[in-house]
Amino acid sequence: MFKDIFQKKRKYATIPSERALQGEGQEVSERPKREIPEGLMNKCSKCGTIQYSKELEKNLKVCPSCGYHMRLNAMERIGMILDEQGFMEHDADMVSVDPLGFPGYSSKLEQQRLKSGLKEAVITGEGTIEGLPVVVAVMSFDFFTGSMGSVVGEKITRAIEYATEKRLPIIIFSTSGGARMQESILSLMQMAKTSAALSRLDEQGGLYISVITDPTTGGVSASFASLGDINIAEPGAVFGFAGRIVIEQTIRQKLPDDFQTAEFNMQHGQLDLVVHRKELRTTLAKLLDMHSEKGGV
Repeated sequence: MFKDIFQKKRKYATIPSERALQGEGQEVSERPKREIPEGLMNKCSKCGTIQYSKELEKNLKVCPSCGYHMRLNAMERIGMILDEQGFMEHDADMVSVDPLGFPGYSSKLEQQRLKSGLKEAVITGEGTIEGLPVVVAVMSFDFFTGSMGSVVGEKITRAIEYATEKRLPIIIFSTSGGARMQESILSLMQMAKTSAALSRLDEQGGLYISVITDPTTGGVSASFASLGDINIAEPGAVFGFAGRIVIEQTIRQKLPDDFQTAEFNMQHGQLDLVVHRKELRTTLAKLLDMHSEKGGV
């Protein structure tokens, strides 16, 4: 009995650490480093949660931990919203030039094309959502921060005019840092041009749905992004004209933490709906159906 209680302790082998072996002058073979393929994992910029990129894509790039809506480029947005078959792009070969001879602008345009894989900051065309025909203009923040130059304004204007002519509804997905300063007054003129085209669409009884995504600021927010018959935003999307810091310095007051978010704008009457990305396609289809001839309007 006592023999079982006071049995000898087991002996364990001690493996010296690499640092200890190096201190004793012994050579230590380096462990092979495991290489993680680029793009395999993704980190949420809001809560810091790390997750597999494929799982994040299945969740429409919405963080499963905090619900943060990550940015989509134009092609991702088109693939998420429109039906798989039948999208026809308009003005695909229209690209920006350097009308004012702005230093370094031409080379920056080329860099942006290579970096983003896009020719401009907006893709326009026509397709269907759950079988309902629609014209779309989809902006992409990863091309020159979605800034609005002459080509962006022209492509959106042509999309609006096409919708007016064909008596089709149009949806514009906005994301932008504002006007493109390298084109100066030519960029600012696009605010008036797009707004005038929307006015003609309205006179013809056309439907325009504006979908605001993060972020939408400057001249885009002050023109076509705010002129929808129905204005929708994704949760947490920043939407406003001037930046938060500029406004605080101007009025010399501390702004609310949620200032310029979709929820803040909704509370203050600037938006009609705040719609989760998973529900956006269904919501748009319902709105299109309500305003179609089939829907009785």
